[in-house]
Amino acid sequence: MNAGKHDSFINSIMRRLQENWRTVVIIIPFIWLLMFFLFPFFIVAKISLAEIKIASPPFTKMVDWSDGGIMTVRIVFDNFLYIINDSLYVDTYFNSVKIASTATIISLLLGYPIAYGIVRSGPIAKPILLFMVILPFWTSFLLRVYAWMGLLADQGTINNLLISLGFINEPIRMLYTEFAVYIGIVYTYMPFMILPLYANMEKLDGSLNEAAADLGSKPINTFFKVTLPLTMPGVIAGSLLVFIPATGEYVIPDLLGGGNVQMIGRVLFNEFSRNTDWPVASAVAIAMLFLLVLPIIIFQYYQGKAAEDK
Repeated sequence: MNAGKHDSFINSIMRRLQENWRTVVIIIPFIWLLMFFLFPFFIVAKISLAEIKIASPPFTKMVDWSDGGIMTVRIVFDNFLYIINDSLYVDTYFNSVKIASTATIISLLLGYPIAYGIVRSGPIAKPILLFMVILPFWTSFLLRVYAWMGLLADQGTINNLLISLGFINEPIRMLYTEFAVYIGIVYTYMPFMILPLYANMEKLDGSLNEAAADLGSKPINTFFKVTLPLTMPGVIAGSLLVFIPATGEYVIPDLLGGGNVQMIGRVLFNEFSRNTDWPVASAVAIAMLFLLVLPIIIFQYYQGKAAEDK
């Protein structure tokens, strides 16, 4: 009898899952975001509204209970005012956005023709080229950055090769400069630009270009009037996948830029680990999040509105 009730219970659960499978599929990502994004976000936001304290953890409590059972809530916004009024943080934010934007544009200019070439390649070459794009992911990110340090150093491979070929007489300063940071970011995040572009271009109807050519359109005009507008979703997706992580990058500016290139990820690390100022570090993280997320939300809103109008 118990076995029969158990089977009936299991069958009812399976039946409900089958009837509401769409809800189950949708709710799983929301649970994931709730656990691994929203909860950590609220924790960091809570710390950003606290004050530094010589204790463990090194910040004051937001809610405290006195001996008489009276609850006191203390929220301070001094950390946000501090990073707004301090030119170090403002300049670092602007520098991070500038470097990330430039690296994104360079990645787009290099990645677009690569993705287009892969789409246009034959059935044998296409998987090989895609494999070459994905291959760097098989190597540790840190090892790849260290490899660039060896290539860009004053006595590194590139300088030694240029000297041996007679192009230069003394080493060119490349490591610990913005140039090295740009190379590291573009090299690291290039696959994130190529793959969305490739996925978008793969769906394009080649007959559209042929029809444009039959109507007398030149190749350059066909590209700007037909191909580029149709590939804009891939351009936007790839640009966001490069720009967002590049803005908060820490390892590349630290190793390839040394102390000469300040980006917000490096400042954030210094506040957390060296200064042990968790409230200010949390405020820096929250401000960076809003700096990145709000423009994207506004852009998607107007893009969706434009799509509805069409």
